[in-house]
Amino acid sequence: MLQTTKAIVLNSIKYGETSLISTCYTENYGVKTYMIKGVLKSRKGKFKAAYFQPLTQLNLEANHNTKGALNSIRELQVSTFYTSIYTDIKKQSIALFLAEILFYSIKEEEENKSLFKYLETSFMWLDTHNNIANFHLLFLLNLTKFLGFYPEVSSGEKMYFDLTEGRFTSTRNYNCVYGGKLTLFKKVLGTNFDAIHKVDLNAAERQEILLILIKYFELHLSGFKKPKSLEVLKSIFN
Repeated sequence: MLQTTKAIVLNSIKYGETSLISTCYTENYGVKTYMIKGVLKSRKGKFKAAYFQPLTQLNLEANHNTKGALNSIRELQVSTFYTSIYTDIKKQSIALFLAEILFYSIKEEEENKSLFKYLETSFMWLDTHNNIANFHLLFLLNLTKFLGFYPEVSSGEKMYFDLTEGRFTSTRNYNCVYGGKLTLFKKVLGTNFDAIHKVDLNAAERQEILLILIKYFELHLSGFKKPKSLEVLKSIFN
C-alpha cells in the first residue's frame, strides 16, 4: 500500500554495485529502511544518490512492508534544500555526527510528530545560522526530552549530577558529574538555539561537555554506540 510522509535521511550504505540501503526517520511511520535500486548506476535515473545524504529532508511516496522486509520508494522530492550544510565543512561534520547519533538512538517504527518537528526545525536552523560551534551540544541535550531522559533540573544547586538517574544529587555515585565539568554542563542547560552562541566555550570545554552527553546517551539507550564521526568532529572544532 502506497503511503506518503516526510522523511529525514539518517544513514545510507552501498548495496552491491549500483544500489543503496537508506534508513530514514519519517514523520508518520517512525524509522523506515528503504532499498533504492540502481541509484548509483546512472545520473539520468529517477532518483539521485545526493538525495540520500545525511539529514536530507524528503517528501516520500513509498510502499511500507509489514513483515520486516526492506521498503521501496515510488516517488520522492527534496522538501527542504539546504544552502550551506553540505558546503560548509563544520556544518557538514555536525550533520554527519548528528545523523549517526540519531541512527543509534531512534528505533521505533511509530509516529512521533513532535520529535520529527524538532529534527526538521533544528536542521533548518543549522543551515541558516553561522554561530554553530555549540549547536550539537544543545541539540543532543534537547533530544533527550523526546527520548525520555531529559535531566531533572529542579535541584540544580546540588553538587553532583547523576548520569544514571538523570538528576542532581547531594551524593556522589559512580557515574556522577561534579566540579568544573558540572559547571560546564550547566552552561548548556536551560539555554536555547538563539542564545547558544553566547555560551562561551573553548574547544576543550566543548569536547568535555560532548563526552558527558555521549556517556549520558550510552547509559540510557540500549544498543547505543559511540559515533565513529566523534573524532572528526573533534578535529574540525580544534
